[in-house]
Parts: sequence; structure tokens; C-alpha cells
Amino acid sequence: MLVRLAFVMIELEVYAAGVRDLNKILILDHQLEAVAGLRYKVDSNHDIVYLELDEPTITVREIRSIFSKLGLEPRFVGEIPPQLRPRSKTQLLSA
Repeated sequence: MLVRLAFVMIELEVYAAGVRDLNKILILDHQLEAVAGLRYKVDSNHDIVYLELDEPTITVREIRSIFSKLGLEPRFVGEIPPQLRPRSKTQLLSA
């Protein structure tokens, strides 16, 4: 019996003005390489970082923190994948 598993890659684009600075790229490389399963590419001509994940091993809040530590203000391009949004520990009240 052959079982086909659905595979969904998580993609995210981050615009961060100033990421073209070589020192910031090197520090960003060091920070992002520590994230399991993360692949990324820096488009230094346009200040964009493309991120790909096979599974959600990091949240948007953590990504924002990595960029902020470098003095960069990350702006997420397009819709943020729901898998990368932090899980709320609160429950909705029923009416």
C-alpha cells in the first residue's frame, strides 16, 4: 500500500531596509543558521530576505526579534503563514 503524504513548504518574505550591509548579512547568517530546517536567501539589491521552512520551527515574533537585534525593522511581505503565528494561550469566551 502506497501512502502519499501532503508536503507544504512554509515561505515568508521579509523586507528589511539596510540588510544589504555586509556586516549585517554576516550576523544575520549566524543567527538564522541556528534555526532548524530553515533555508534562506538574501536579496541585497532589494533588502529582502526569503525564508523557507519544512515545518514551523520558529514564529514570526522570533524572526522579528532576530532582525530587531541587528537594528533592522522587518516588514513581512504578503500574508504571514498561520503556522508561524504564535499560539495564543488564552481561550475564547463562549457567548
